[in-house]
Amino acid sequence: MMSGIPSTAVVQVTNLSSTVSSEQMRTLFGFLGHIDELRLYPPDNVPLSFSSKVCYVKFRDPASVGVAQHLTNTVFIDRALIVVPCAEGELHLSFTFIVDIHETIKGRHPFLAAF
Repeated sequence: MMSGIPSTAVVQVTNLSSTVSSEQMRTLFGFLGHIDELRLYPPDNVPLSFSSKVCYVKFRDPASVGVAQHLTNTVFIDRALIVVPCAEGELHLSFTFIVDIHETIKGRHPFLAAF
């Protein structure tokens, strides 16, 4: 912990193109440090169309988070990235939120129930 700010090794990347893949994200952020874990939502294999995606990148070295933040406003594919530090506990909460939204959409739109 530095200056009252907890250290984290995770960044949240938002405003991602709907066409971005996990492999592309791993390639981009892999230049900044060793990646322990990468989660892209919705995942590559989801058949539904979304207007945007969210990615969480967990680096081995928390120092990579500061470097990754410099990618904010960098245009990747067709959107300017937003990269912010994220507490590791928020990964589970974010995933739960996304699943809840998906379930809500399915409930309101019966044609999506097959997904």
